[in-house]
Amino acid sequence: MLDLGFVSAILPNKTLWEVLDFAHAQQFACVEIMCWPSSNADTRRYAGVSHIAVDSLSSDELLALKAQLALHPVKISALGYYPNPMDPNEEQALFYREHIKKIIHAAAILGIGTVNTFVGRDYTKNVAYNIGKFTEVWPEIVALADSLNIKIGIENCPMFFTDDEWPGGKNLMTTPKIWDQLFSIIPSKNFGLNYDPSHMVFQMMDYTYPIYHYAEKLHHVHLKDVKVYTEKLNRVGILANPLEYHSPKIPGLGDIHWGKFISALNDVRYRGPIVIEVEDKAYEGSDEDIEKAILSARNHIKQYLP
Repeated sequence: MLDLGFVSAILPNKTLWEVLDFAHAQQFACVEIMCWPSSNADTRRYAGVSHIAVDSLSSDELLALKAQLALHPVKISALGYYPNPMDPNEEQALFYREHIKKIIHAAAILGIGTVNTFVGRDYTKNVAYNIGKFTEVWPEIVALADSLNIKIGIENCPMFFTDDEWPGGKNLMTTPKIWDQLFSIIPSKNFGLNYDPSHMVFQMMDYTYPIYHYAEKLHHVHLKDVKVYTEKLNRVGILANPLEYHSPKIPGLGDIHWGKFISALNDVRYRGPIVIEVEDKAYEGSDEDIEKAILSARNHIKQYLP
């Protein structure tokens, strides 16, 4: 059974309980809950949202929260935090990595089995350099997750959209070739994907290929659509900043055929969370618009669910 939910980052003005109550009222099974730190957060869109402040809650407070969450009908699919843990500013990178560890510890106490994040990247350096950096910093994080039986879902977003992310983007884990290299360095069963098909589309790749070839690595799934504007692409070329030729959309308003996508998940017997991620600027005008976006996406996806 696929558990339909959404990412809490799009509801920054609601409390944790308001998010969960909204999810329940709108017939969602789960929510991915954001856990950004209270300080040192990125300034990009959707960053900085924290519905569970893991850096300010004691173990006893987390246990009390676990008891409260157990009474709510909506479950937490994962704890999410998406910084750049391999930032070229080592002080920043260390802060990000330490906060990821705090979230892993919190997930274990709360009984939440998955933490979603990025592996990061020094965007000024090539892939080979960053694989070396990954080898230095990530085994320790995954070893902690292994010791607590927590899965880590790495989103496959290139984090290359604007000039400040040029030329390499801020997340290394973007293509199957790179996934193979990183999975061979860290062969842990707990180290896998938070798979988002939209990031394959604007790279001109088959968005169902990873489902069939990495089924055992699918720890979590994001549902976000994307629209590639061919006329713009024909003018700027594939080497332009990606936002020059594409836009994120809510499911149903972009280029992804969601029936085909859900069918692929069913083919490989994926049974886990599928959560709607809203990054569509057309729906950012108000809280009401945001809620409409979530519900419109829900309605489109539900036609493909039993």
